[in-house]
Amino acid sequence: MNTRKHLPLLGAAALAAIALAGCAPSATVGAEPPAPAADPTSLTLALVPSQDQSGLVDTAAPLTEMLTEALGIPVTGVVSKDYQAAVEAMGAGQAQIGFLPSLQLWQASDMYDANVVLQTERNGNITYPAQFMTNNPDKYCEDTPVERDGKLFCNGADALKGPAGLDAIGTIAGSKVALLGPGSPAGYIYPMLALQEAGLDTDTDIEQLPVTANDASVLAVYNGDAEVGFSFWDARDIVKKDVPDVGQKVVVFALSEEIPNDGVAVTNDLSPELQEKISTALLEYSNTPEGAETLTSIYSITKLAPADASSLDVVARAAAKLGLQ
Repeated sequence: MNTRKHLPLLGAAALAAIALAGCAPSATVGAEPPAPAADPTSLTLALVPSQDQSGLVDTAAPLTEMLTEALGIPVTGVVSKDYQAAVEAMGAGQAQIGFLPSLQLWQASDMYDANVVLQTERNGNITYPAQFMTNNPDKYCEDTPVERDGKLFCNGADALKGPAGLDAIGTIAGSKVALLGPGSPAGYIYPMLALQEAGLDTDTDIEQLPVTANDASVLAVYNGDAEVGFSFWDARDIVKKDVPDVGQKVVVFALSEEIPNDGVAVTNDLSPELQEKISTALLEYSNTPEGAETLTSIYSITKLAPADASSLDVVARAAAKLGLQ
């Protein structure tokens, strides 16, 4: 199947249809329990904008086409306006499948009883750090930057495992910082928590430059709009095709504590059989060359694996410390 489907933007208007379940009449005492609702005749897959939304429009079509063929029912992709909108879409019945960051996986499960069925692997890793990036290594690097895979790191961040270089983040005080919305574990939650634990007041000690996605954070640092930026590791790869020298001009000088990888949740109103078909189709797809290429282009995913929902508790605790729950 080769037809590309455009993925509409999922915003507030799509979320306004949340039903008031409390208005339903009570079941009659002694009556037979209602039969389970039939599975829907179409499904919606919610994606979060970890990169430019037009990029997701172009790259996610093979994924929805595969699911349509594997499940035998149409699957449409939507790009949420932000991370939280994807969770609310699942709670409102506007989406039945969600590719979500770790905090939103936990929220979908905790708030709406969604089932977390898969988690991602990236180059064999099931966790990743948030990275602190700068265009001013003389200020933030306590040693000479070293090159790895064509990109510069300092303060031990070239080990690619967090935490690293966090002693240097106190220097961020007074700087302009590119950061994602509060729903982003790597673009907000973990870096801001690290700043607070380093003694900074994140409301007054930094000048915040809000950005919408990880690639935008990298480009804000690259273009000089911000001196420091937060993102997942290594979001520089997303923009390398457009700015080949990004690895030299944007230096990673610190890594946060490790964060559980993102994954896939499905709503619990789907039958167990359909939930199993969805997770099996995605799992098998990730093990094919075509699937690995598509998932890598969407979210830098190299493989999908069965989920361990308990691993998400650490993200919920971090969000609680920042008052984001």
